[in-house]
Amino acid sequence: MDQEKCDNIDSNGAGIIQEVYGVVKDREKNPVEGSYTNYLLDKGIDYILKKVGEECVETIIACKNNQLDELVNEAADLLYHFVVMCAAAPISLEEVFAEMRERRQSDAPDN
Repeated sequence: MDQEKCDNIDSNGAGIIQEVYGVVKDREKNPVEGSYTNYLLDKGIDYILKKVGEECVETIIACKNNQLDELVNEAADLLYHFVVMCAAAPISLEEVFAEMRERRQSDAPDN
């Protein structure tokens, strides 16, 4: 990804991830028949964790094999299942983003 595309990503945590999290939380309260998200939530945390693991492996393989189009697809699948896992755990994305910001700040060079 070139720098221009990177600069367009929401610096507060890529808004689409938060949007998807909101959809997952809404599906918990308002199930939608035929929804894959509801399917995952109904199966429970063990199944969700299995899916996260599967998507992680598929992402790794796509990267190792330099299959960039497949890597993009698998990374999106991994992020989606990660978001469902967080919602089901339950932890908020704000907690994850706060931890990442804290780590980034502690990793910053002294000025």
